[in-house]
Amino acid sequence: MPDTPAEDLVKQWESVQARLRQQLVEEDTEDWQTRPGFLGLQRVGGVDLSFIKGDDVNACAQLVVLSYPGLEMLYEDSQMVTLTAPYIAGFLAFRETPFLLEALQRLQRDQPALLPQVVFVDGNGLFHYREFGLACHLGVLSGLPCVGVAKNLLQVQGVYKNEEHQSQALRSSDRSSKPVYVSVGHKISLDTAVRLTHSCCRYRVPEPIRQADCRSREYLRVRFPAADIGSKE
Repeated sequence: MPDTPAEDLVKQWESVQARLRQQLVEEDTEDWQTRPGFLGLQRVGGVDLSFIKGDDVNACAQLVVLSYPGLEMLYEDSQMVTLTAPYIAGFLAFRETPFLLEALQRLQRDQPALLPQVVFVDGNGLFHYREFGLACHLGVLSGLPCVGVAKNLLQVQGVYKNEEHQSQALRSSDRSSKPVYVSVGHKISLDTAVRLTHSCCRYRVPEPIRQADCRSREYLRVRFPAADIGSKE
């Protein structure tokens, strides 16, 4: 019996993930990552997509760049985008990465001095069905260090076998009792990713992701004042 179009697409995406997975770097590669206080780190990025409630096609793709360690806004980019790839569990990167990558490429082209030295991604990295989540996908394609930060624990058969290696729960702020789940995206070790995430948290979610989320939802509210934007929390 021939495969359905969806099954063909899954096989194609699995092949792409496996190929990109071979380029993944799971260790520190930058000088600032091993220096006390992350000396030399000056710019941290955050990316996110926000949707109008009930519409899973049109979204605001958001990139922010904050200063480090001050976490003050240096740059923001909000773009309305239309997602054409279907949502299939475990393949979120194929829906979202193209637009997040475009935002980074626009920044590289227009204001390269503001390109982030590390990007926080609202989603998983290694802590994923095939150890290649959104943060890994964006990291490999952009060439930038990336950290995956998820608000919910991914629960799938077998995912716990290397949990200590893949992800670490972090109570990121005294203001929140709920943990976030930090995993390696690209070009960073788990220990460094966890320490950096903690240093970027004023609330539960690290500030680059929180600002990307807030600003993308505000962008949608301004453009669609009658729409229900809601919150990802």
